[in-house]
Amino acid sequence: MRNYDDFKKKAKVAIDSFADASVDAYKAAEEKTRILARKTKLRAGIVNDKATIRRLSVELGASYYKKYKDDENSEFSQLCKEISCAYEKIAEKEGEIAVLKASSGIKAYETTKKEECCDNKEECCDNSDDNAPKSE
Repeated sequence: MRNYDDFKKKAKVAIDSFADASVDAYKAAEEKTRILARKTKLRAGIVNDKATIRRLSVELGASYYKKYKDDENSEFSQLCKEISCAYEKIAEKEGEIAVLKASSGIKAYETTKKEECCDNKEECCDNSDDNAPKSE
């Protein structure tokens, strides 16, 4: 009977030790999960704040462009010219798309002579479309 009592005591100690280890593991996992959740929440907040900054920067740039696009004395006048040139290119390409869309069949790619979009074309206009195939 003594062996049985010793066995019970050893089993009880082992079970208590296992239970304590399980509680400690649970608490450690809980703490790691809490920290991970907080870090994830903070990172999501950072992403949202950066998106807000990008959106507001774009709005600021658009407002500045609208206000100063015709001001030759602005320190950003060259950038404003480049933006105006890009708007002109977009309008030209959209017009060509409209013509192609309105046509009954597919026609050869047609280009028109580009007008000067600013005083110095090399500085503000990308002439990458100049090598496009022209219809004959």
